[in-house]
Amino acid sequence: MTHANSALMPVLFVPHGGGPLPLLNDANHRELRAFLSKVSDTIPTPKAIVLVTAHWEEAQVTLSSHPHPGMLFDYYGFPPEAYTLSYPAPGEPQLAETIAGLLKASGIEVRLNNQRAFDHGTFVPLKLMYPEANIPVVQMSLVQDLDPSAHIAIGEALASLRTQGVLIVGSGMSFHNMRAFFSSDPKVLPRSKAFDTWLTNVVTSGDNHAKAQLIDWQSAPEARFSHPREEHLIPLHVCFGAAHLQTPKATHQFSGVLLNTAISGYLWS
Repeated sequence: MTHANSALMPVLFVPHGGGPLPLLNDANHRELRAFLSKVSDTIPTPKAIVLVTAHWEEAQVTLSSHPHPGMLFDYYGFPPEAYTLSYPAPGEPQLAETIAGLLKASGIEVRLNNQRAFDHGTFVPLKLMYPEANIPVVQMSLVQDLDPSAHIAIGEALASLRTQGVLIVGSGMSFHNMRAFFSSDPKVLPRSKAFDTWLTNVVTSGDNHAKAQLIDWQSAPEARFSHPREEHLIPLHVCFGAAHLQTPKATHQFSGVLLNTAISGYLWS
């Protein structure tokens, strides 16, 4: 698809799976790999990508600003080929400066990091979505307090990027409980589905209360079972913030089962 300048770029939240496994043809990741490999077909070709990764937390919003970021293999215990993966997409320092300006204008503290490499929250989904690695990428951190309201506000500050051909991607997991992934307990799947159903209803409803519900996500069914720590959920809050003022309703773009848990991806278009 080519980019239509008059259109708003979509905003996308994707589950990125376990470490490098989607890139290693792991059988458990077949559904997710198929989704990530096809989802860009439904999106106009972006001029640049801002990727909010669950695997980077800082005291304030931090943006990668190296013109040619390297690779950060932030996982361990995988086969040797997991440490030879490459994703040579360029950085975009000028876009990083632009984003910093938008955040500062909204009273949000921000800094640039010209050393940060692409972590697996970034290179795993993008290598499947845009294998040519020819679209510039700015990687964005979470703020380490993981405050849901603050991250929605960060997204709201980025909303104007949608009119500039920039694709905003949140990379995390709609369910992230490491113990549950490796459990044989038959209750894990229905418990994960309870949270997944709640989350899907909130982001696809277009309801005026969706923002308040996401801020109070811990009150959702099986919330803390699904996210003992919420760093993999919070990229979704940034996506919601970036999208909801112009696109209140997401589509449920992906629904799958990974390691006996329900996972989802969402597109605001």
